[in-house]
Amino acid sequence: MQTSECSICTLHKRQKAREKWEIFRNDLWLLRHHPDPAPIAGWLLLDSRRHLGGPVDFNESEASSWGLIVQQASELTRKITNCDRIYAIAFGEGAQHLHLHLIPRFATDYSTEAWAVADHYRSVIHGETKAVNSYKVTALVEEARTLWK
Repeated sequence: MQTSECSICTLHKRQKAREKWEIFRNDLWLLRHHPDPAPIAGWLLLDSRRHLGGPVDFNESEASSWGLIVQQASELTRKITNCDRIYAIAFGEGAQHLHLHLIPRFATDYSTEAWAVADHYRSVIHGETKAVNSYKVTALVEEARTLWK
C-alpha cells in the first residue's frame, strides 16, 4: 500500500476544504460532502482518518466502530436529502485511501439509479452536466452539521 501523502490525506489537512465540506470528524473518521463539482446534493463521503486502503486494513478500533459510523452517516444522508435509498460504494482506485461514497438515490431521478449514477458522475466531472450549485451544498453541509449526533 502507498505510504506517501495521498490526495485524501492532503485534503484532510487543508483548512479551507475542511471548513467548506467537513461535517464531522473524530480520531477515526471524517464525514464530508463531495467537493466541487458536486454531482448530487447530499453526496457524502466517509473517510478513514488514518491512511488505509479498506476494511482489510482496519485496526481493532476502526473495525469495531465501522458499522455504527456508516449507519449514522447514512441516516444523516437520508435526513438532509429525503432520498429513497443510499448507495454505499468504495472503490479506492482514484485515491487508495478508504473513502465510502454515500450517494442519495431518488426514485424519480433516473440519473441516481444504480450504475446510471456513475454515468451522471462522469458527466458532471467532464462538464457535460451542470454540477450542484455550491450554495446548495453549503446549506446542506450546515444543516448536516446541526443534525449530526
